[in-house]
Amino acid sequence: MAHTIHGKKALLTRVRRIKGQAEALEKALDNENECSAVLQQIAAIRGAVNGLMNEVLEGYIREHLSADAPVEQREEDLEKLVGVLRSYLK
Repeated sequence: MAHTIHGKKALLTRVRRIKGQAEALEKALDNENECSAVLQQIAAIRGAVNGLMNEVLEGYIREHLSADAPVEQREEDLEKLVGVLRSYLK
């Protein structure tokens, strides 16, 4: 997965931001913060995870499903992608 290696620094930055948001959510729950603050934190985490997914997904499509890839490999990678998307969208 060269696209995740080349973009490793940016992806890790996103993951660390998500980790911080999850820790803030835990703290908000532990401190019994208002429901609206908790909901806002959950929405922020969801947005961050979706952004990460979009970035990795775009790289996967561009690298693994391009016309330059062998047909057999594209078909295999497409099936992997469909499986991941089904799981993600449940």
